[in-house]
Amino acid sequence: MADYKEAPLATRPKTLDPAEYFNLSHDYRRAEEDRAALRARLKRQYMVQLNNPHRKELIEDPALTRWTYARTNNIYPNFRPTPKTSLLGGLFGVVPLFVLYFVFKTDRDKREAKIKAGTFERPYKLSS
Repeated sequence: MADYKEAPLATRPKTLDPAEYFNLSHDYRRAEEDRAALRARLKRQYMVQLNNPHRKELIEDPALTRWTYARTNNIYPNFRPTPKTSLLGGLFGVVPLFVLYFVFKTDRDKREAKIKAGTFERPYKLSS
């Protein structure tokens, strides 16, 4: 920690804060140790169930269940249909298709009219 120099525009990382290590109360440390012990017991129980060669039932993993629920039910949506997103979707998704259709159709119609009038010069000759 002695060699660490703080950046002028950034705060000190929480892991390098001396108050994080030295100024903790005994109750807080005991609570952290209890939580770590509970996590270790749950992890050991899951690993024993997972590595049991005689198991017949499905192992319930609460974290996996929560993740599956959140993924299927979209409880934290990244996209919400609002008038703004609908307008942007139309502008960037639908309008370019119509513009390209219009450009290609008018170019094709002009070329066809020139061919019918006999004034179209083919840039690439297929036969000599």
